[in-house]
Amino acid sequence: MAIKVKPLADVVKKWVDVTPARAAYYESEASVAGADWEKGATAAAAAFKAGVQAPNIEKMFTGGIKRAGAAKYERKVKDVGVSRFGPGVVAAQPDFSTGVEPMLAVIAGITLAPRAPRGSLSNYARVQAIGVELNKKRLALRAAGA
Repeated sequence: MAIKVKPLADVVKKWVDVTPARAAYYESEASVAGADWEKGATAAAAAFKAGVQAPNIEKMFTGGIKRAGAAKYERKVKDVGVSRFGPGVVAAQPDFSTGVEPMLAVIAGITLAPRAPRGSLSNYARVQAIGVELNKKRLALRAAGA
């Protein structure tokens, strides 16, 4: 016997009508779930590694992108992203500060070789010196769990 399901339009209408009113529930539950999220996400490290090494991961990745498509991406930018952009930046201020501070400290501690004439390959070495040190710091922070 087939499972009886409601028509798509009814399901979508109920979701749109009911779900926005659940913001307070979302806040009360999700805002205190950090420890559970961290524990579960950390425990899933092996599953993540296996997933990103799956033989067909490239096809699955591109398939998901193609299924969503450029039109959805652009629609969501206009319908959701623009209105959330400014408040999101303000809300991210402490995280941005914490994240960028060690990188600025690394840059401030680098002594660059003198600038050479325009087009000189030694000028690229100046940029490379910064990149090498920033990558070392990034890897050190990741290894430390920061």
